[in-house]
Amino acid sequence: MPKFKADWMQELSLKQLLDARGQTHTRVRAHGDLLIVESGPKEDTVPHVRFRRQGVHIWTLELPSHTERWNKTPYRGPMEAMLDVLEHEIPWVLAAIDDDPQATSGTPY
Repeated sequence: MPKFKADWMQELSLKQLLDARGQTHTRVRAHGDLLIVESGPKEDTVPHVRFRRQGVHIWTLELPSHTERWNKTPYRGPMEAMLDVLEHEIPWVLAAIDDDPQATSGTPY
């Protein structure tokens, strides 16, 4: 399978799509064939989701785990369909951490 590189146009396009869906607290970073959606200050980044390019118009979703690794999901399809999944099936993935300070890892137990 050929490898693709996510470029700045895809990064910008995904950011515009997220903003249009009300996810203005997020930013997008391209890394190889990945588009990583994160938020928070750059020195203490909160990873939300990453999109892995599988073909010209096909993406898969990966979610961060508590062990700072990424878990694959069964979701695969065009970017708009993946955004629909995030919005309707797993909406907590893109939730702003600032809305719930208890949800951060820095909170003492």
